[in-house]
Amino acid sequence: MQKELDKYELELEKRLKILKECQEKKSLKSCLKCKEILECSIRKEYVDAVYLSMNKGQSGGFEF
Repeated sequence: MQKELDKYELELEKRLKILKECQEKKSLKSCLKCKEILECSIRKEYVDAVYLSMNKGQSGGFEF
């Protein structure tokens, strides 16, 4: 039985897809090799989505 994804997990999947498309377009396997890493809005939105999916939109810590 497959778990239904919540809105945070759905957003994370969406942002991961966008991030991977960007990496493919630039022929990179990791954002760490990209010269735009520090200013990249795609990576920032992905990192934000990861954080929100971990804490389910609540401020403060999160559980593993």
